[in-house]
Amino acid sequence: MNAWQGDVLQGGFTSAAPAVSLAITDSLKPTSLEIYNDSNMHAHHRAMQGSVSKETHFRLVITSEAFKSKMQPARHRMVYALLKEELERAGGIHALQLRTQTPEEEERRLTRERAEKESSIMKAEER
Repeated sequence: MNAWQGDVLQGGFTSAAPAVSLAITDSLKPTSLEIYNDSNMHAHHRAMQGSVSKETHFRLVITSEAFKSKMQPARHRMVYALLKEELERAGGIHALQLRTQTPEEEERRLTRERAEKESSIMKAEER
């Protein structure tokens, strides 16, 4: 699993990640952007046989005020429009998995996850 965060890529260098990051950062001004290159998990798929690209499947987690008051389909259309060239380019991105959220939605999710983690720890201690 490769995660591109700002200027650091964890898990190896990828040439598509900086292009994706630049397109999203310039337009959406995200407060948080995570880019995961999941291509290695899909390399065995029939559709990928003969593909010269090793960068076909990406998972993005984008937190931006630009998503405020927009439903998920509209948010996803925004991202697809920004990455149109990468998606249409021969050997480019084949699949995107998106999590798009506002800073408020991210905070609610993190609070909920922390509470669930604390709850499971307390239950484990009771045993």
